[in-house]
Amino acid sequence: MAGEIPDLNATVRSGTGKGAARQARREGLVPGIVYGGGEEPVAINIPFNVLLKKLKAGRFLSTLFNLKVEGHDDVRVICRNVQRDVVKDLPTHLDLMRLRRTSKVNLFIPVEFINEEEAPGIKRGGVLTVVRNEVELVVTAGDIPEKLVVDMTGLNVGDTVTISSIDLPAGAKPTIDRDFVVANISAPSGLRSSDNEEGDEGEATEEAAEE
Repeated sequence: MAGEIPDLNATVRSGTGKGAARQARREGLVPGIVYGGGEEPVAINIPFNVLLKKLKAGRFLSTLFNLKVEGHDDVRVICRNVQRDVVKDLPTHLDLMRLRRTSKVNLFIPVEFINEEEAPGIKRGGVLTVVRNEVELVVTAGDIPEKLVVDMTGLNVGDTVTISSIDLPAGAKPTIDRDFVVANISAPSGLRSSDNEEGDEGEATEEAAEE
């Protein structure tokens, strides 16, 4: 399970409707609603600056949060919609959905590479090229992996690591329905250069022989 699920702090919004929402915005807050999970919806406010910072950090709509609201139990939520001002493109409202432990959710999971010293390709001077340092998976909310681990033992120059070669948690699957590349070991630049030079010399010799 993920070791760090970020907190999202909110307060209960007194009153509902457009009037209460406008009042929240005047106070530097963004109104929102929390729904789902077999419980009644709760109207909330989130500090504008906090929400804007999280939005700018990216992946907001695919990040699982631990919602903390005074007077309520902490609950895992995911954002399903952020309404924005059509002119300023700033957040004006958000919808958060509660997740049960059995709920399925799309999340980006980081990839960690281990045992580089056991990879013959790296020992020969090869370079690990990471194509995806995180992978979007469909996972169960109660069993979210902290990371995906790629064991580089035995990998040589020219080898590629695809998603099918990585052990995924039970019940998890990629959102992309094909065997995509996560990383590869490419030849060192010096070796590539010498190969090119040898190729050029070979062509020159062949041309000379033809003349």
